[in-house]
This record gives sequence, C-alpha cells and structure tokens, in this order.
Amino acid sequence: MVEPDATLLDRIRGCLIGGAVGDALGAPVEFWSLDEIWAAVGRDGVLDYLPSTFHGISGPGLITDDTQMTLFSVEGLIRMLTRTDTQGIATTAIEVQRAYWRWYDTQVGPFDPQVQDGWLRTEQWLYSRRAPGRTCLTALQASRSQDPFLGGTLGNLAAQNNSKGCGTVMRAAPFGFLPLDETGIWEISGEAAAFTHGHRTAQHAAGALSLLIWHLAHGVPLDHAVDRVLSFVAEAAGAHETVAAIVGAVAAARSLPVSAETVESLGEGWVAQEALAIAIYAGLVYPEPHQVREALALSVTHSGDSDSTGSICGNILGAAHGVTAIPADLIVGVEGRSTILKLADELWGALSQSGDPGSISVLI
Repeated sequence: MVEPDATLLDRIRGCLIGGAVGDALGAPVEFWSLDEIWAAVGRDGVLDYLPSTFHGISGPGLITDDTQMTLFSVEGLIRMLTRTDTQGIATTAIEVQRAYWRWYDTQVGPFDPQVQDGWLRTEQWLYSRRAPGRTCLTALQASRSQDPFLGGTLGNLAAQNNSKGCGTVMRAAPFGFLPLDETGIWEISGEAAAFTHGHRTAQHAAGALSLLIWHLAHGVPLDHAVDRVLSFVAEAAGAHETVAAIVGAVAAARSLPVSAETVESLGEGWVAQEALAIAIYAGLVYPEPHQVREALALSVTHSGDSDSTGSICGNILGAAHGVTAIPADLIVGVEGRSTILKLADELWGALSQSGDPGSISVLI
C-alpha cells in the first residue's frame, strides 16, 4: 500500500500535470511527419509549446482528449475511494464508467442535471472537442443507455470491439495510485480499459502503465520499475504483444542511438503497446529530473500519435520525479493547470482517508 504523504502528493501532482504537459507538447504535431517537425522546430525536437487549434479555440499549451479522459479517470477513482471509506465497498464499474460517461457527455452532450453531478462537469473548458478517439466515443455511446440513473439496467460494460488503440493506456496512469497490490492494480486498470477497447493488448498495455506508476509511487527507480513490470506482465496470459513492446523499448534504450529514428523503430504510437513503448524509451534514455524536457521532446518528435506518447511519458516522469521536475514554464503554460492540480490534491485526500485497501472490490 502507498502511504499518503507529501512525497506521494508530489508524485500525483507530477503524474497528472506531466501528462498534460506532454499531451500539449505533442498535440500540434500529432499528424506531422518527422521531416515536417524538424523543419518547424529543428533536430532537437518539440521543446516548447506550439500553437494548435480545436474547433475555433487556438493557442499554445492546449490539451487533448488524453488529458480530459485522465481527469475523468481521477474523478471516478476519487468517488470509488470515497465510497470505500463510507460504505466499505466500491463498485468500480459504476464509478469509473460513469465518470467516462460524463466525459462522453462533455463531447456529445447534453447533460441531464438530475443525474450528472460533480464539479468537474462544470469546467467549461472541458466541453471543447479535442479530437476524441472514435473507439472511445462509439463504445461509450453503446453503453451509455445502461446507466441505471438514466433508466437502464447495468449489464456487461465491456466494449464489443476488437480495438487495441492507445485510448486505454493514455488514461491509465491514475489507477497506479490506488491502495492495492500488483494484481489488484493490473485487474482494475485492465477492466476499466475494457470499457472502451475489447482487444486484450489494449487492456494489458493500460495495466502495464498503471503498474509502472504503482512502482514509481513506491519510490522504485524507473529502470528497476520497468523490469518489475516486465516480470509481472510476462506471466499474464495473452500479454505477448505488450511484453515484446516493452522489451523493445528497453533494448533500444540500452543499445541504439538516442534519436527520433529510434523512436520510430518502436512504432507510431497509435496502438496501445507502441505508445507505451515510446514513452518508456524516452524516459529511460533521459532518466534524470533535469532531463524531463528532453525526454518529453523525444517522446513527441515522431511521425505518429505524438500527444498520446507525450502524455504517457509525462505521466511516467511526473510520477518518477515529482511535480518539481516538470519545467516551470511548461506547467504555467498548460491549459487547465489549476483544475489538474485540484484533482491531484483531491485524489491524495481520498487516498489519505481511504480504509483497508482490501475493501476495494473490482466489480464488473
């Protein structure tokens, strides 16, 4: 169990704000080729925010659906922890899935004020569509009518598709702070991933990231944490693609040049295991707190899903080093900073008040 203390709060803040920073760095170049990125910013990569535009909203430091869904993951987990403390059991399927439905409503609308509560939904900046993943939208649309508060009957919430897109892993980091053991973290993260993505690799990659955050939150150095995650995931049935991706990231960090070309050898990040591998690679080759900007730049400077790989890398580095390692100018410039930090503090508070971690049940 992670003991709630100032160090944990620093890691939670770092994980969430680091993810947003990486997301915002990668968002403007998500669909650019590597040559186009180099032509715009040089061979050092994306070290500072570039302007981006979403449905008429323009400027530097804008986040995408990656950060939006991560924040709603946090909200769902806070409610789960609160229910655990007050009622002795948390129905994860209801609390986390309902949080994702609230995110869905910010993208599609409208809200029914009779059933959709919580302060996060009052944040108007979250209602901007930021290229939400089609798989997430269609899966949540299909399950939305099952919400008992909307007159449905809560049935099987698992997505009926075979997608292994990175829409699972880019929102999975907060699960790593739960007061559970490795098996519990793996199961709860994978089951939440299954709400939108039916392929086991998408679920396993999400579970692997959550486990990595769990080890980092316990103070394990990043390289050792990656090794421990590999040992665990290697024992999971059907996790060969995720294992191979992480092994590839570790091998690249140990033996290949630190370059955008090496990043692209790991994939483009559109699928879950590739996004995780790119983020891990960037963190391993720039492992020191003072190298966070370089790691984030490397994680987004490629011809692929740059915002997702940047978001995951920021989650990892923030959890590893704490919020003070994230460059101050990038924190100041990122959209939604105050909301993100408020949610981080509320998650820490919920962890501080949570009871016996064994009372948290994963119910689907």
